Amino acid sequence: MTADKYPDTVPDHDPAFDTTVAHQARVYNYLLGGKDHYEADQEYAEKALAVYPGAADSAKANRAFLGRAVRFLAGDEGVSQFLDIGTGIPSPGSTHEVAQEARPDSRIVYVDFDPVVLAHARAFLVGRDPGSTAYLDADLRDPARILRGAAETLDFDKPVAVLLMAILHAIGDEDDPAGIVSTLMDALPSGSYLAITHWAADPSSEDKSEELIGLSRETSRQQYVPRSDAEIMRFFSGLELVEPGLVPVEEWRPGPDYRPAGDGSWAIKGCVAKKR
Repeated sequence: MTADKYPDTVPDHDPAFDTTVAHQARVYNYLLGGKDHYEADQEYAEKALAVYPGAADSAKANRAFLGRAVRFLAGDEGVSQFLDIGTGIPSPGSTHEVAQEARPDSRIVYVDFDPVVLAHARAFLVGRDPGSTAYLDADLRDPARILRGAAETLDFDKPVAVLLMAILHAIGDEDDPAGIVSTLMDALPSGSYLAITHWAADPSSEDKSEELIGLSRETSRQQYVPRSDAEIMRFFSGLELVEPGLVPVEEWRPGPDYRPAGDGSWAIKGCVAKKR
């Protein structure tokens, strides 16, 4: 067994956080039906649901995609190392649980720069046997720092699956998100994978998108930016797409309980690709 490790960048005290301002990680938790949220988060989520009634369905479909993708990578492809960036508040069905169910020796590094997520991670990610689960306090916009920290737990001479679930749309073009992804994938060997979910621009729903973008300014963190299919595909440049490619998340290798999303998750698309 490898003991859980928290890098030196993690503070040794619980961070104070403002519960009077909506927080995206807690809003997402509310949409998933979780309990780690406050009144401001609930109010914000209800505003979002008023604009886009399928927001909760989208959040749940995104979470289900994570489970199917990790199960595919660990169970079918034999990947035993995962770098999950922008993890959000840990909850049942998280990457380490799915991966270690398929491969008990799996190593997982969670990355987030959010003090709310950190507080929950320190309580939740304790004593995960027999694989190794670690948490890194870092920003996606600093991929070099992420790679340095992750190397304490992961072996970069062996394949790694990079998971970027609903995080790249929080990175504006001015921060070169495609370059960030390239930096991460260039550091990994052949046989590694990249899995992304992303808020997809929908020309038929531009008014809704603008309202949601405006709402995002009320939260304590990034404002979200939807992207077209072509813009999302830039993140997979040079990689081999896994079937069925870039699709609405609920349509990516759905299980027997699949049902059309109704007015739900057109907003979130997902894709998995392999580095040859």
